[in-house]
Amino acid sequence: MVRLPEDVDPTAVAAAVRAPETDVGDGVSVSCPHPSEFHHHVGCIYPEMGLRTRTALAAAGRTRGLTTPYDDELRESRQLLDDLAVETRPVSIHSDQLPDGDGEQRIDTDSEIERARLAVAAARGRLLERRDSGLDTESAEARLEAAVRKLSEIETTAIATRQETERERERRRARRDAYEEKFRLEDRVANLERQARRYLVDQLREEFHSAVLATPGSPAHQTNFTETQVFDIDAVTAALALSRIGKLRAPVVLAVDRFDSPEAASDWLDAPVISLMTYDRSR
Repeated sequence: MVRLPEDVDPTAVAAAVRAPETDVGDGVSVSCPHPSEFHHHVGCIYPEMGLRTRTALAAAGRTRGLTTPYDDELRESRQLLDDLAVETRPVSIHSDQLPDGDGEQRIDTDSEIERARLAVAAARGRLLERRDSGLDTESAEARLEAAVRKLSEIETTAIATRQETERERERRRARRDAYEEKFRLEDRVANLERQARRYLVDQLREEFHSAVLATPGSPAHQTNFTETQVFDIDAVTAALALSRIGKLRAPVVLAVDRFDSPEAASDWLDAPVISLMTYDRSR
């Protein structure tokens, strides 16, 4: 048990508990066991706190080693999601840069090839005419060679462009398929998490109801509080009750006046406590 002044921000102390090497506020630091996920739900109890009670109740069950029929499939789905490699560059960037082999560029390339072929045919025709006329053919041969070379370059470039276009299309298809698989797995994981959470909540609902009834200062003491109302209880009462159900290794930061002393709070919660309250010892 540790006691601190009331004017210390409880969330700052909780941050120190969760990050022991970090100084918070006026040099506050806490050395303690590493908090569990459950601690992030109920490890800082103060009047203005919020709480997702069902999620916290499921996390409490996990600290006790409770399992669900969905755990194997959930573990497998998470692993598949972790192993899935998805290219992070936006698809739209590639879409803008991708040559359209069936569109305007393809038409331009085909026209350029056709012009180069006509130039080769014309150069060949001039060479034949000069041969038939017994004229010098050296310049005509050079022009034909140049025309053939240019045609070859254009055709090679066109082939390379089309191959790169096809490769890019394959990359786009693979990227799209990977994104679709990622979204499918994320949806599957979310559904399995909800099913597992509901299962754990159902298993612990009755125990949670009893814990709420036993919590000091619980408004349930003043009403005919039924099990169906248990998730409507205030966040502070719910957090205290949940702390009785789950196991907490790290200290609970307590800034509510529900106990006679920090020692009483620690005993009731069965967890170490950092108290921010001033206690009246005369009570």
